[in-house]
Amino acid sequence: MTTLALEPSSQGIFLRRLFFAVLVAATTVLISTWAFQVFRVNGLTPLKTLIFVLFVVLLLPIVLSFWTAVVGFFVQLRGGDTLELAGALKQPPSPNLHLPRSAVVMPIYNEDPARVFPGVKATFMSLDQTGLLSYFDFFILSDTTNPDIWVQEELAFAELRQEVRDPERLHYRNRRDNVEQKTGNIADFCATWGDRYRYMIVLDADSVMAGSSIVNLVRLMEYNPKVGIVQAPPLPVNRMTLFGRLHQFALHAYSRVFISGLNFWQGGAANYWGHNAIIRIAPFVEHCRLPKLSGKQPLGGSILSHDFVEAAFMRRAGWKVYLASELRGSYEEMPGSLIGYAARDRRWCQGNLQHSRLLFMPRFHLVNRVHMWMGIMSYAASPLWLLLLALTTIEGIWERLGRHAYFPGGDSLFPTWQLSVQRQALWLFLFMMSLLLIPKLLTLVILLRDPPRRAGFGGALKLIFSVLCESLASTLLAPNLALLQARFVVATLMGRNVKWEAQDRGETGTCLSEASRRHWPGTVLGVVWTILLLATVPRLFWWFSPVIAGFLLAIPISVWSSRTQPGRWAREHGLFLIPEELDPPEVLRCLHQAIQESFTRPWNLAGDGLARVLEDDQICEVHLSLLRIPSDAKDPLKQHHIEGLQLKVQCSGIQALTTAEKRELLLDPEAIRALKQKPHLAGTPCNVASEKTAVQSPTTLPTHPVFSPMLVSEAPHANPPDAPAQHPATPSISPPIL
Repeated sequence: MTTLALEPSSQGIFLRRLFFAVLVAATTVLISTWAFQVFRVNGLTPLKTLIFVLFVVLLLPIVLSFWTAVVGFFVQLRGGDTLELAGALKQPPSPNLHLPRSAVVMPIYNEDPARVFPGVKATFMSLDQTGLLSYFDFFILSDTTNPDIWVQEELAFAELRQEVRDPERLHYRNRRDNVEQKTGNIADFCATWGDRYRYMIVLDADSVMAGSSIVNLVRLMEYNPKVGIVQAPPLPVNRMTLFGRLHQFALHAYSRVFISGLNFWQGGAANYWGHNAIIRIAPFVEHCRLPKLSGKQPLGGSILSHDFVEAAFMRRAGWKVYLASELRGSYEEMPGSLIGYAARDRRWCQGNLQHSRLLFMPRFHLVNRVHMWMGIMSYAASPLWLLLLALTTIEGIWERLGRHAYFPGGDSLFPTWQLSVQRQALWLFLFMMSLLLIPKLLTLVILLRDPPRRAGFGGALKLIFSVLCESLASTLLAPNLALLQARFVVATLMGRNVKWEAQDRGETGTCLSEASRRHWPGTVLGVVWTILLLATVPRLFWWFSPVIAGFLLAIPISVWSSRTQPGRWAREHGLFLIPEELDPPEVLRCLHQAIQESFTRPWNLAGDGLARVLEDDQICEVHLSLLRIPSDAKDPLKQHHIEGLQLKVQCSGIQALTTAEKRELLLDPEAIRALKQKPHLAGTPCNVASEKTAVQSPTTLPTHPVFSPMLVSEAPHANPPDAPAQHPATPSISPPIL
């Protein structure tokens, strides 16, 4: 394929970055100078000095975000960046297109199978519709430890293979030891199967991608052999709670301008976001193995926010990383409540703070260091902002109640009058607010100028009103989110480690007791702050009223915004609409249908996973056929432990086992067969093939209304007959089970 020049010469991209850096630096210096002139009136005390320092520290990321949006606005205004990566795809793929073999991988951990497998199905069928499915294999890489969910995954996978046209391209494995969490999961795939594929497209448990988007990602990599990662920006969909719809709308409306601005100055040193991206496997395996940080967690040990670091390693090795801002058809889902959003932020906070240990790592690209610094500040800014507000309150009360020294030296014949800075402070405040609001106004201009995009948000009036309501809601939500993030930062610095848990992707709503437990500190803070200001400096209360209102209303806002009723009301009245709701693409239609169908599937029934395996011969066969059998001999001590668990089941029943013990038994095929022989525990013994057969060949099962007779995941196909041989060393036949 032809190689396209994606970015200007090194001198050209240097000039872009220099121009942007000058804008940011000049603006920061000018505003800081202006603020200093306000602070120094009536004397610069130590408290004022500290407030000024905090102001400057918090100012820099605001200015950086502002100019990113402004630059992105002008890029969008001129119709896009001529250097945009996706510009290589102006022509649709030809029917005779040949692609290298690629893997679509989805690492999952204790996720709801009723959402995971419909997403896989929608993406798989969309890719099938392109006519290029023969170049791809799908891998569900399970790290699930909950035995009930694990068995559900296996049954959902077996059913999915029955429903698709080319089931041998679907593969599933459950990892025995989920060391290193998601990074270890991906590393295990690369070590086992990575040499069979040139690229892997990484999806999250809630990701879904159009088949054309996946094909275009591969085309981009083929056009550009020096690119190691291409990130397709995922847009959130399918949210119905008010909180979810607010953030869903905001990302759909504002993200394109910001991403265009990012691409202007980051060029080939973009970020990887951990999913909805394509990775060139060979350099990823060679250069992107994450180090373990010295010291104990939370700031030491395994790196949680791996994606930023992997992008930095890839760029350090000479490979470029791009953000394909014009690529469409990449979707994800987001938490439906403030508490769910904060729970996800807790893990990201610890991971981003770990980046402070890597910020000055040798040979990292400057842009990657900027990305890491921005990630750190996205959380560190919250406690700094709250500290700034607290110190400003103290300073205001001190000036109001303290006595001014009119003759500070004692020898002066003329008094030193106290000067008012209220007008200067007001103008500074309004200017700072403009830095936050102008990017939204610029985005609104872009959307209003584009009739198809404007219609996708419900029309001009509904779009404008949605932006106004979203801005108001964000103002009220920001104080509570900042307080939660501040607590996360403090907890991390105090050595409290976060647990690796499945994300809450549902929309069940937040109950009043849960909201009260999480948000009472903010409510108390709002009450105390209100009383303090009204009793001492009433005029200062109005300056802080938007923040105080957010704290006072923390509990009802958290509860109300987590419900679907106000979200549905907003949708019915045309608020916070997104284009994918008014005109859903085919891949999302397929996803919605698959999710609805999953509610009535037998595999989606609640139940004890081990009991289902022991009591149902068909489920037992499915489970044993998908086990990943270790090649080494069983440890005698481990064998003795397993025998003890079997005896425990026989004496006390399955209910006597812990979750971990149930998983241990499910991992042992001999234990399953032995327990199946007990008539009081299950039906007739299932006719299970030998362990060797289960690993090396498909198992033929009796006809069943749900499951296909061929349930064992065969090895990925070799290159299709009409495809060029990309990996000559890859055998055409391989073990059927991962």
